[in-house]
Amino acid sequence: MSIGHDAIAAKGWLRAHRWLLARRVSQLGILALFLLGPLAGVWIVKGNLSYSLTLGVLPLTDPLVQLQSLLARHLPETKAIVGAAIVLAFYLVVGGRVFCSWVCPMNLVTDAAAWLRERLGIRGGAHASREARYWILAMTLVLAALTGSLAWELVNPVSMLHRGLIFGLGAVWLVILAIFLFDLFVMKDGWCGHFCPVGAFYGLLGKVSLLRTAAVRRSACNDCMDCFAVCPEPQVIRPALKGVEGAGPVILAGACSNCGRCIDVCAKDVFAYGTRFGGRVENVSASARTASTCK
Repeated sequence: MSIGHDAIAAKGWLRAHRWLLARRVSQLGILALFLLGPLAGVWIVKGNLSYSLTLGVLPLTDPLVQLQSLLARHLPETKAIVGAAIVLAFYLVVGGRVFCSWVCPMNLVTDAAAWLRERLGIRGGAHASREARYWILAMTLVLAALTGSLAWELVNPVSMLHRGLIFGLGAVWLVILAIFLFDLFVMKDGWCGHFCPVGAFYGLLGKVSLLRTAAVRRSACNDCMDCFAVCPEPQVIRPALKGVEGAGPVILAGACSNCGRCIDVCAKDVFAYGTRFGGRVENVSASARTASTCK
């Protein structure tokens, strides 16, 4: 039986894919805003994901790029500092790795690889620690400090893909294709889940962010495992879902990208969006007994 089959049967196709569809609208919509200028001469947003100016007023700066710039001893402009502060504040509220699942164009590539991997029935593959991305993040910062340049940004697939879509892909295709094939044949969720330092940086912000996914009806779980199958960071689910060592229902791990796929594919509506303080769990068994008694 395919992943999410029960959810589609219980909720209908649209509701079983609503957050996935919302993410695609977000990702493609953001790309469209950046492309309108170069392609159609409509300059709503100027720049790229590293730095942009919206409507000539709102500056937005990638805080990781800004941090590298500071370590490289480059004095930032005031607008760049303001832009980084705005972005930091935003992701501290909605969840750091929301960038990965709702904004980053590379997510379209890696999700496509994951989808095809599932359709082809590819199992197993190479293994690597998910902590590797944090070591790579540290190395990018050390590299900036040692070289006095934003060296990582020259080879960062996220920056390369976004610049390539705006100014022409060229050799960028080879990098994107390599990551797609790596995720498809070598390691499930390889790039985003194990090696991307951008995701690692936003994951650190996610540790303290307000918006969270929670297993608010975890007693209704029938152990179908669909949520684990679709989650790009399945290790974050079990503590909240199973109450490991007394853990509450809120997924507090910074690695969670708030993508909403666990909400989509659950036929029992176990998961929902909430805040880090929304630890109430609905006791489904008690509710059912109460309903029976009322009858």
